[in-house]
Amino acid sequence: MFQASHKNKITVMGNGGWGTTLAILLQKKGYEVILWGADSLYTKYLREKRENIKYLKGIRIPSEIHITSDISKKLTEAQLIVSAVPTPYLRSVLVKFKVVFNDKIPVVSVTKGIENDTLMRPSEIIADVLGKIPICLLLGPSHAEEVSLGLPTTIVASSNEDGLARIVQDTFTTGRLRVYTNPDIIGVELGAAMKNVIAIASGICEGLAFGDNSKAALITRGLAEISRLGVAMGAQKNTFSGLTGLGDLITTCISPYGRNRRVGEQIGKGRKLQEILKNMEQIAEGVWTTKSVVSLSDKYKVEMPITRETYNVLFNDKNPLVAVSNLMMRTPRSEVEDLA
Repeated sequence: MFQASHKNKITVMGNGGWGTTLAILLQKKGYEVILWGADSLYTKYLREKRENIKYLKGIRIPSEIHITSDISKKLTEAQLIVSAVPTPYLRSVLVKFKVVFNDKIPVVSVTKGIENDTLMRPSEIIADVLGKIPICLLLGPSHAEEVSLGLPTTIVASSNEDGLARIVQDTFTTGRLRVYTNPDIIGVELGAAMKNVIAIASGICEGLAFGDNSKAALITRGLAEISRLGVAMGAQKNTFSGLTGLGDLITTCISPYGRNRRVGEQIGKGRKLQEILKNMEQIAEGVWTTKSVVSLSDKYKVEMPITRETYNVLFNDKNPLVAVSNLMMRTPRSEVEDLA
């Protein structure tokens, strides 16, 4: 059971757009917030300028938020620790935090991805590094740009401990951010991660100047793939009809804010992946998640044709038009087979 000490203090690990947004939201609710970032120079900039120019331009960071790159006991003297570190860097950051970590303090994971080498979800990485600690997910369709402007948003808190999920629900709920609970940790976390793969495919369709028919088919059949793998891994199927499944998928496939969709769009227009990534400030989690999902589909023997063709376009330099043709010319089958 978790221990809710230091009731008004919350530490946010990761000063990207979402970490910064949540730090501001929590400070406005009256919490004493520490915002931690790995880059000492950029952290110094944030502390002085009070604007996250790279990841959340135009939003002021209140002076009451303490911004630091130091790792000390003070960071873990908190009611909650929010983990907003991208999946590729999560393990290395947690290893640094381990020396000061209090295993009674719950971690709220807002990271969406699957680690390439281990195929672990973010919550599994946290447990692997920090041991048996209270963990709650906070995921769903939530672009930082919109939440920071106070636009209505709904997300999901998911934990094995119902009491912790309800504390997280109460902590983050505002008049513009509604939080539901869902005990299906596997489904919530997988849906939030895998939708980024389909978002890249959606962007490719956009770059190829395909229409709404194509995108509707992609989202629908993409969700079928996500559900198939999720159920094979122990998730509840109805979770994928909820906010972290269909909801997050729609948002990331249609929104101009979506980094993964933008990567796909540029590929559809003929640019190469490495060139695109070199010019991006933010992490496009879906690129690396695609590798992990293909490995998981092999491990669990689940057919995922859209994901596999997206992988081939990203990493095998396959022509996107050829990939689309391969998908369209697959052996005809009943739609109901995947919906049963």
